[in-house]
Amino acid sequence: MDSMGGRDVDRAVDEMVQVLGPHGGAHWQARAGSLEWSCRQTATHVAHDLLAYAGQLAARPAHAYLPFDLAVDDGAPVREVLEVVNACGRLLAAALAAAAPGDRAWHFGPCDPTGFAAMGVAETLLHTHDITQGLGIAWHPPQDLCTAVLERLLPDAPAGDPAQVLLWSTGRGDLPGRPHITSWVWNAAPP
Repeated sequence: MDSMGGRDVDRAVDEMVQVLGPHGGAHWQARAGSLEWSCRQTATHVAHDLLAYAGQLAARPAHAYLPFDLAVDDGAPVREVLEVVNACGRLLAAALAAAAPGDRAWHFGPCDPTGFAAMGVAETLLHTHDITQGLGIAWHPPQDLCTAVLERLLPDAPAGDPAQVLLWSTGRGDLPGRPHITSWVWNAAPP
């Protein structure tokens, strides 16, 4: 995959909604995998991050995050929470489509559009994994998107099954012969 963009964000969000949508009646207050958040809080977090990335890319601040936040009604059904995730993903995809390759916005340093796309995909896939773990749903992240995320955000990750390596690289799994990861940092600045 040459560079990440809005189509990749759309695919990741579509995957999340398709996998989780049929399980709206499940116990979404359950803990999301190894996170301290519930499955519902984790889905809301995904929407928050996608919207924050879209805002950063649209405004292109150089030194901080924009001072806004996303609030999802506590009483909204899971179906509507997933609609918010979908909407925020589409906003990030639109911001990516409008951005020039040379545009930069702050994410702990200057980040280019492909970095924001990769972070949006990573947040969506990883937290979909967390939620599926919490709800007891069998699911494996798409290999090609995992490969693209690793290449863009974690270029020093070891070789292996891309989904397994991405999960290991973010403390969500183990790799034979490698220590368990407890902290990591995206390489979001342009390569």
